[in-house]
Amino acid sequence: MRNSYVYIMTNYTNTTIYIGVTNNLLRRVYEHKQKLVPGFTAEYNLTKLVYFEVYEDIKLAIAREKSLKNLVRRKKNLLIEKENPYWKDLYDSII
Repeated sequence: MRNSYVYIMTNYTNTTIYIGVTNNLLRRVYEHKQKLVPGFTAEYNLTKLVYFEVYEDIKLAIAREKSLKNLVRRKKNLLIEKENPYWKDLYDSII
């Protein structure tokens, strides 16, 4: 079975965030970094992977993505900072 991922991207100053779901985290983050897909992340230069979770069931990943999107920004920040207090780009850790 293939893993699914819920992830959070941000910009250089950590002012805008994007929450997404994918079945290939490495490829998807690369697409965001290279701005290969037009849209919100490309427009707002969201190129830093600051958080991700791994799921075996895509349905659970999608449900988690939706619940994270409904959180207020303060709670999203706390979630990120619990695992990544300095908001470092985690891309190198998944390569």
